[in-house]
Amino acid sequence: MNLQTLLDQKDMTKYHLSKISGVPKTTIMDICAGRSSIERCSAKTVYQIAKALDCSMEDIMALASPYDETGRPKDNSYLECGLPDFLQSSIRAMEDAWRKLDSGIEYLRWDCDYCSLQSDINSAEVNQLISSEQAWFLREKYLRMERL
Repeated sequence: MNLQTLLDQKDMTKYHLSKISGVPKTTIMDICAGRSSIERCSAKTVYQIAKALDCSMEDIMALASPYDETGRPKDNSYLECGLPDFLQSSIRAMEDAWRKLDSGIEYLRWDCDYCSLQSDINSAEVNQLISSEQAWFLREKYLRMERL
Protein backbone atom coordinates (compact mmCIF):
# COMPACT_ATOMS: atom_id res chain seq x y z
CA MET A 1 0.00 0.00 0.00
CA ASN A 2 1.14 3.55 -0.61
CA LEU A 3 -0.04 7.00 0.45
CA GLN A 4 -2.32 7.40 -2.56
CA THR A 5 -4.06 4.10 -1.77
CA LEU A 6 -4.53 5.18 1.85
CA LEU A 7 -6.01 8.50 0.71
CA ASP A 8 -8.36 6.64 -1.64
CA GLN A 9 -9.47 4.36 1.21
CA LYS A 10 -10.18 7.37 3.39
CA ASP A 11 -11.89 9.14 0.48
CA MET A 12 -9.54 12.09 0.89
CA THR A 13 -7.87 14.24 -1.76
CA LYS A 14 -4.24 15.30 -1.70
CA TYR A 15 -5.44 18.89 -1.43
CA HIS A 16 -7.54 18.10 1.65
CA LEU A 17 -4.64 16.22 3.28
CA SER A 18 -2.42 19.21 2.61
CA LYS A 19 -4.92 21.60 4.22
CA ILE A 20 -5.52 19.55 7.39
CA SER A 21 -1.89 18.48 7.83
CA GLY A 22 -0.10 21.69 6.93
CA VAL A 23 2.21 19.76 4.61
CA PRO A 24 2.68 21.50 1.25
CA LYS A 25 0.49 20.05 -1.49
CA THR A 26 3.52 19.61 -3.77
CA THR A 27 5.19 17.41 -1.14
CA ILE A 28 2.12 15.20 -0.86
CA MET A 29 1.78 15.05 -4.66
CA ASP A 30 5.44 14.06 -5.00
CA ILE A 31 5.07 11.29 -2.39
CA CYS A 32 1.91 9.94 -4.06
CA ALA A 33 3.54 10.02 -7.50
CA GLY A 34 6.68 8.26 -6.27
CA ARG A 35 8.91 11.26 -7.04
CA SER A 36 9.70 11.61 -3.35
CA SER A 37 10.00 9.02 -0.61
CA ILE A 38 8.37 9.14 2.80
CA GLU A 39 11.67 7.90 4.26
CA ARG A 40 13.29 11.14 3.12
CA CYS A 41 10.68 13.34 4.81
CA SER A 42 11.36 14.97 8.13
CA ALA A 43 9.84 13.49 11.27
CA LYS A 44 7.66 16.60 11.50
CA THR A 45 6.19 15.96 8.03
CA VAL A 46 5.53 12.30 8.80
CA TYR A 47 3.93 13.30 12.11
CA GLN A 48 1.69 15.87 10.43
CA ILE A 49 0.54 13.38 7.79
CA ALA A 50 -0.03 10.65 10.39
CA LYS A 51 -2.01 12.97 12.64
CA ALA A 52 -4.16 14.18 9.74
CA LEU A 53 -4.86 10.58 8.67
CA ASP A 54 -5.50 9.45 12.25
CA CYS A 55 -2.77 6.82 12.28
CA SER A 56 0.68 6.34 13.77
CA MET A 57 3.96 7.54 12.30
CA GLU A 58 4.95 3.88 12.02
CA ASP A 59 1.89 3.25 9.84
CA ILE A 60 2.94 6.07 7.53
CA MET A 61 6.54 4.84 7.37
CA ALA A 62 5.34 1.31 6.59
CA LEU A 63 3.56 2.64 3.49
CA ALA A 64 6.88 3.34 1.85
CA SER A 65 8.97 0.47 3.06
CA PRO A 66 9.66 -2.28 0.53
CA TYR A 67 10.43 -4.61 3.47
CA ASP A 68 8.16 -6.50 5.85
CA GLU A 69 8.52 -6.60 9.62
CA THR A 70 11.17 -9.36 9.39
CA GLY A 71 13.37 -7.27 7.08
CA ARG A 72 12.63 -9.33 3.98
CA PRO A 73 11.46 -7.69 0.76
CA LYS A 74 7.67 -7.54 0.41
CA ASP A 75 8.05 -8.37 -3.26
CA ASN A 76 9.09 -12.02 -3.33
CA SER A 77 9.54 -12.24 -7.10
CA TYR A 78 13.30 -12.47 -6.60
CA LEU A 79 12.71 -16.00 -5.24
CA GLU A 80 11.65 -17.14 -8.72
CA CYS A 81 14.77 -15.89 -10.50
CA GLY A 82 17.20 -18.39 -11.92
CA LEU A 83 15.05 -21.49 -11.46
CA PRO A 84 16.20 -24.57 -13.39
CA ASP A 85 14.31 -25.32 -16.62
CA PHE A 86 12.81 -28.58 -15.31
CA LEU A 87 11.37 -26.71 -12.33
CA GLN A 88 9.95 -23.92 -14.50
CA SER A 89 8.26 -26.55 -16.66
CA SER A 90 6.67 -28.23 -13.62
CA ILE A 91 5.50 -24.85 -12.33
CA ARG A 92 3.80 -24.06 -15.66
CA ALA A 93 2.06 -27.44 -15.62
CA MET A 94 0.83 -26.88 -12.05
CA GLU A 95 -0.38 -23.35 -12.87
CA ASP A 96 -2.36 -24.80 -15.76
CA ALA A 97 -3.79 -27.51 -13.50
CA TRP A 98 -4.88 -24.94 -10.89
CA ARG A 99 -6.47 -22.78 -13.60
CA LYS A 100 -8.54 -25.74 -14.77
CA LEU A 101 -9.52 -26.85 -11.27
CA ASP A 102 -10.33 -23.33 -10.06
CA SER A 103 -12.60 -22.74 -13.05
CA GLY A 104 -14.48 -26.00 -12.44
CA ILE A 105 -13.01 -27.99 -15.32
CA GLU A 106 -12.60 -31.68 -14.57
CA TYR A 107 -8.90 -32.40 -14.76
CA LEU A 108 -7.86 -35.85 -13.62
CA ARG A 109 -4.09 -35.40 -13.89
CA TRP A 110 -3.77 -32.56 -11.38
CA ASP A 111 -2.38 -34.91 -8.73
CA CYS A 112 0.36 -36.00 -11.14
CA ASP A 113 1.27 -32.37 -11.79
CA TYR A 114 1.22 -31.69 -8.04
CA CYS A 115 3.49 -34.63 -7.21
CA SER A 116 5.81 -33.81 -10.09
CA LEU A 117 6.24 -30.23 -8.94
CA GLN A 118 6.69 -31.26 -5.33
CA SER A 119 9.34 -33.77 -6.38
CA ASP A 120 11.11 -31.22 -8.58
CA ILE A 121 11.16 -28.63 -5.79
CA ASN A 122 12.57 -31.18 -3.36
CA SER A 123 15.16 -32.35 -5.86
CA ALA A 124 16.28 -28.82 -6.69
CA GLU A 125 16.56 -28.00 -2.99
CA VAL A 126 18.49 -31.16 -2.07
CA ASN A 127 20.86 -30.65 -5.02
CA GLN A 128 21.32 -27.02 -3.94
CA LEU A 129 19.97 -25.61 -7.20
CA ILE A 130 17.58 -23.48 -5.12
CA SER A 131 17.68 -22.33 -1.51
CA SER A 132 15.36 -23.56 1.23
CA GLU A 133 13.74 -20.12 1.19
CA GLN A 134 13.02 -20.49 -2.53
CA ALA A 135 11.74 -24.02 -2.04
CA TRP A 136 9.24 -22.94 0.61
CA PHE A 137 8.15 -19.94 -1.42
CA LEU A 138 7.42 -22.24 -4.38
CA ARG A 139 5.59 -24.76 -2.20
CA GLU A 140 3.39 -22.06 -0.69
CA LYS A 141 2.69 -20.33 -3.99
CA TYR A 142 2.27 -23.22 -6.42
CA LEU A 143 1.38 -26.19 -4.22
CA ARG A 144 -0.74 -24.04 -1.91
CA MET A 145 0.99 -25.54 1.11
CA GLU A 146 1.18 -23.85 4.47
CA ARG A 147 4.39 -23.76 6.39
CA LEU A 148 3.94 -24.77 10.02
